[in-house]
Parts: sequence; C-alpha cells; structure tokens
Amino acid sequence: MSLKSVITAAALGAAALYAGSSLAQQPTARDTVPDALPANIPYGTPISLDRADAAIAATVAEAKRRNWPMNVAVVDSGGNLIAFARMDGAQLASISISQHKARAALKYRRETKIFENAVQEGNLPYLMSLDDIITSRGGIPLVEGGKMIGAIGCSGGTGSQDEVVCKAGAATVSK
Repeated sequence: MSLKSVITAAALGAAALYAGSSLAQQPTARDTVPDALPANIPYGTPISLDRADAAIAATVAEAKRRNWPMNVAVVDSGGNLIAFARMDGAQLASISISQHKARAALKYRRETKIFENAVQEGNLPYLMSLDDIITSRGGIPLVEGGKMIGAIGCSGGTGSQDEVVCKAGAATVSK
C-alpha cells in the first residue's frame, strides 16, 4: 500500500467519524422529562343528562346567535355519548367529528386545540399516530371540582368557530 493510499484511507476514516458524530441526534424539547404529568385531572362522576342537555342548549344558542349550524356532542367521564344535537343544516360529516372531538378531549384530558397547535406550530406530527387523536379545535373537557365529568365536542364550522360555541356550552358546566 502506498503512502498516498494510507493518507487517503486515514482522511476518509477521520471524515466518517466526524460526520457520524455530527449526525448524532441532538436533544430536543421532547427529551425533557417533567416532574409531573401534564393534564393529570382525575376522572369523576359522569355528567348527568340534565347538565349535558344544558351544555348543548347553551352551545346551540350561541351557534344560532351567530348563524352557524353545528353538531354538538357531550360524552360522560367514561367516554360514552350522553347527549347530541344536530342543528338544522349542519353538515353530515360533522356528526361523527363532534363526537370524536368530545372523546379525544375526555380521553386525553385536554382541549383538542392543544393537538392542533402541537402539529401545526410545534412540529409534532407523531401525535397523529396516537389512538383517537383529532388535531382540530372544538373539543373541551368538562371539569367540576377538579374532576373530569365529561367533555363537549362541536363541529360544523371552522375550528375557531367550533371552539367558540363549544366554550359557551362548557361554561355552563365547568366550575
């Protein structure tokens, strides 16, 4: 082997080592380990039908005031549909979407807007691989006395429209 070949091989080896070390994964914000669990709200006694109906009535009233036909779903603390309303003219696809938003807000104990922001602004597309995630706002947990009693989901407009009317309904229950 010539001296030129040895020097070339050594240079290539050094370059490979340098490149390998620079390609190693760098820690990200996702690698931070928090001391407490996020959104660690305990599940409580399921919301009653009367209270679910009141939340839907407030949501529908807000949607009517704005002339936004919506689908509204309320699930209990076990994720079971307890009440639902489809306003006249609300799009059919939003029936299941409103229920999905409510279940996701309940199961993950947070507003679905958090998932939308995480994917759109936080560059966390892996969230879409988790079971029952929906990356659109309009799913709101219903919390009473520090416990999750259910969730409300709205769909029929833009995400921001869904969120506005949904919050009107949630305000009648969450304290």
